[in-house]
Amino acid sequence: FLLQVAVLVLLGVFWTQTSALNVSRLIKPGTNYVTGTMTIHNEENMVEVHVRSGVYSSDTIFDYSHGYIATRLFSRNACFILKINKESIPELQEIGRLAFEKKTMKTIYSPHNVWAQFQSGRSLFGRIRDWIVYGKPIEKLCSGLPLYKLVETQRNEHACASAGIPSILGIKICEKVN
Repeated sequence: FLLQVAVLVLLGVFWTQTSALNVSRLIKPGTNYVTGTMTIHNEENMVEVHVRSGVYSSDTIFDYSHGYIATRLFSRNACFILKINKESIPELQEIGRLAFEKKTMKTIYSPHNVWAQFQSGRSLFGRIRDWIVYGKPIEKLCSGLPLYKLVETQRNEHACASAGIPSILGIKICEKVN
């Protein structure tokens, strides 16, 4: 009997770690206000983040299979695409672990931030070739919107838009100033 219980507990642990969906509520630090949701799709190797916070509202997809992050900023009515750099962007399992720690510890800690910039006036509309490279989830998010390619940069003190995963992984999107 104890062996059966131990096997069931282990199966439950492994099933939880490999289940298809892991949904987390994103709560504004210091309050109980839910600013968004994050869904981890382990089987698709993808994370979806939906933030609803006024002018800072955005949808973001981390597509680890294709190696890109796409953020749709509603205030700009545009999509911003960043190639995943393994040096600065945590892996899928790490994002899940950070979300779990944030939820269970309920402490405010400084999130990891990635600073990226785009060149104003250098947008393009997705072509079939782009969607093959970026993948279907990003195509669904960004189709019909201007696309801006982001490049990582140093911390920028100018006004930048915030995206990504609030309190876990911030993506600061800044316009390149000449």
